[in-house]
Amino acid sequence: MVHINILYCGDKNIEDGLIISILSLLKHNANAFNIYVLTMKMEGHEPVSQKCIDTLDKLLKEKNSKSSIKLIDVTDLFNKNQPTANMETRFTPYCMLRLYCDLIPEIPDKILYLDNDVVCYNNIKELYDIDITNYEYAGVLDYYGSHFFKRKWLRRTYVNSGVLLMNIKLIKKTGLLKKARKRCASRRMLLPDQSALNKVAVSKLIIDTKYNDQHRVCPDTIFRHFSTTFILFPRIKTQKVKPWQIDRMHDILETYEFDDILDEYLKIKKKM
Repeated sequence: MVHINILYCGDKNIEDGLIISILSLLKHNANAFNIYVLTMKMEGHEPVSQKCIDTLDKLLKEKNSKSSIKLIDVTDLFNKNQPTANMETRFTPYCMLRLYCDLIPEIPDKILYLDNDVVCYNNIKELYDIDITNYEYAGVLDYYGSHFFKRKWLRRTYVNSGVLLMNIKLIKKTGLLKKARKRCASRRMLLPDQSALNKVAVSKLIIDTKYNDQHRVCPDTIFRHFSTTFILFPRIKTQKVKPWQIDRMHDILETYEFDDILDEYLKIKKKM
C-alpha cells in the first residue's frame, strides 16, 4: 500500500483544526499516511504540542498501523531566513513555514500541503495520484483572488494555497521556495506566501474546484476549505467560520455534513 504524504504548518492554535482535518482523512481513506507538522518557537506564540501529536499518532495507528505523524521544529531554519518584510501582517509567520520544506531532509519528494481549516469529504487518492512530474505544484484557483490577480486579461491563474500538491523534487531544482522566501523577505504582500508562490512559480497545474472547494460542499467535493468569505449585503464585510466553531458552522453556514467528525473531535479534546 502506497503511503500518502501530508504536510501541515503552524503554532499551537492549529491544534483544533489539525485534529478535525486528520479525523476527516481517516474517515474517508484507508491508506497509510505519513504526516509532517512544521512548527517553531517564537515570542508570543506556543509551538504545536507533542501531546497533541502523540494523541494523533495513536489515532492514525488505530486505523492503519503503518501510518505516522512527525512534529518538526524549524525554528533555526526560520531565524536564518526570516520573511522580514512580512513579519507583522495579519497572518502570523507560522503561515509561511511551508516555504521552508525544501530545506528539511525528512520531507519526501511528493507531499500534499493542507491548511488546518481544510476538511476531507471524499477519498483523496485521485488527488494525490495526479501526475505532477513536470509541475512544481498543483492547486485550485482562489475563489476571489483569481478574479483580481491576473497576469493576462481574462486568464485566471492565481491559485489558493490552502491545498497544494507539491513536487518537492522539482521545486529543489527550480528553486521555487527559495525564490518565494526571498520575495517574502523583501516585499510586503497582502497574502505573503500565497502571493509569492503564485508570482515565482515556473510551472503550476490548475486542477478542478472539487479538490479545494472554498465555498460549499458538493457530492464530489474532496476537500472543503473554510477560508475567509465576503458578505456583500447589507454592507461589505469579511466572514470567518472555522470547523471547530461548531455553533457558527450550524447557524451561519448551515453546514452539518461533518457533525460525526466534530463529535469525535470534542471527545478527543475532552480527553486531552
